[in-house]
Amino acid sequence: MNDILREKLKHLPEKPGCYLYRDRAGTIIYVGKAVNLRRRVQSYFRASTLRTAPPKLRSLVHHVEDLEIRTVRSEAEALLTESHLIKTYRPRFNILLRDDKRYLALRADPAPAFPRLTSCRIIRDDGALYFGPFPSSAVVRCAIDFAEKRYGLRRCRALIPSPEDHEHCLGDVIRFCSAPCLGRISQADYRARFDEACAFLRGERPAVIDEVRTRMEEAAEREDFERAAHLRDTWLALKAFTRQRAKARNAPALPKPTAEDGLAELARLLGLPTPPRVIECFDISHLMGTHTVASMVVAVNGLPDKRRYRRFRIRTVTNDDPHAMREVITRRYTRLLQEAGTAARLPGTPYPDLILCDGAELQVRQTRDVLRTLGLFDTIPVAGLNEHFEEIVLDDGRPNLVLPRDSAALRILIRLRDEAHRFAITFNRTLRRRALRESVLDELPGIGPVRKRQLLAAFGSVSRLAAADEETIAAQPGITPELAKAIKTALRARIIDPD
Repeated sequence: MNDILREKLKHLPEKPGCYLYRDRAGTIIYVGKAVNLRRRVQSYFRASTLRTAPPKLRSLVHHVEDLEIRTVRSEAEALLTESHLIKTYRPRFNILLRDDKRYLALRADPAPAFPRLTSCRIIRDDGALYFGPFPSSAVVRCAIDFAEKRYGLRRCRALIPSPEDHEHCLGDVIRFCSAPCLGRISQADYRARFDEACAFLRGERPAVIDEVRTRMEEAAEREDFERAAHLRDTWLALKAFTRQRAKARNAPALPKPTAEDGLAELARLLGLPTPPRVIECFDISHLMGTHTVASMVVAVNGLPDKRRYRRFRIRTVTNDDPHAMREVITRRYTRLLQEAGTAARLPGTPYPDLILCDGAELQVRQTRDVLRTLGLFDTIPVAGLNEHFEEIVLDDGRPNLVLPRDSAALRILIRLRDEAHRFAITFNRTLRRRALRESVLDELPGIGPVRKRQLLAAFGSVSRLAAADEETIAAQPGITPELAKAIKTALRARIIDPD
């Protein structure tokens, strides 16, 4: 264990949140959640863990060189954050949650005339009431089923249920539905039932759960054990539901920094005259020096604006990140100078308020040198973000800035840097897959560089060429029916993923 990691372990907070482990290269290799970050993270590095833990866990610990934490307000929020981080970074030591599944939550939308309860996996800011998320889908479904039956809520999906909908529904017969579609309950009375159901789901009606337990005991006394077992399962699920919900509801309400707070803090730390409303962030990506690309992502008022994203193929260097950064900065801001304010953030002010480079001093130095050459040195401030230590690099005589992990300014920069990294890697992978597919044509008989370019221009990709019939291929200039048949046969023997 290095000294930096040892020092971080001493100062972990006793709060819920997520922890991210990084290896020597700075790559995130594991994401986990904890109710108490200090207790959970320190448990990995105890001597007993290294002696008795399974091989996978010991291997993980031996690979950890750095860690990052993200505190949240509750265990439920930690579940969501963990799921999002795993899907974003795909850490190799994470086995669970590597697919597209998310924890299930319960949604109560009060907007319709006759609202209902549903389950969902994405919590949106849409005015609905959300309960959860919960690790157990069975708990959520049991809570919905119980609330619908007890309070007579409808399950049908019609926006406004009508007699026509009842023709295909037996909810009022087998599910205790109050049947608003048949006018058996007024809108006000139905709304009162819905409000009571929401109060129960918030944990404000504990007597309801006690009633289930009483009915369970009565069924057992009658020796109706099947009914008692069903009520027991319902009672346990409802207790788990309300217990988890209570943890989220009763968590201390800490003030959550806003993007505006982060931008103001960033301006103060960097000595900017105003908060950086527009930040352009650049990242370089390549695989062993091949398919070197760059990405530019843009944040407006602290939030990503995907309409302004750009990607670049690096032309001058292969395995040299600082000089690749120099090329992309030169191309980007030379073009802005040529456009003379026509493609701009605001009329007459086409330049960002801050340039952020993913990297350390060398990338920042190259960027500042390009801006000096272009006459923009005093117009656009530059900073870098060192991925290994999450330091803000200035390279202007001032020391690097080391901010606390919960700094609103650092969170903005990390999110933007990670987005630039994701965008660059995606482009690099796209080019590699395309090159792999196009290389299939190099192996076909009678296909040289000229005909290869011709076929790709005509069909758009090897996948579409493989899907075309022989007559369509033979219709291309210089392609005989015999050659078209050979192309089709050769491509059929290979597995080409469709576009």
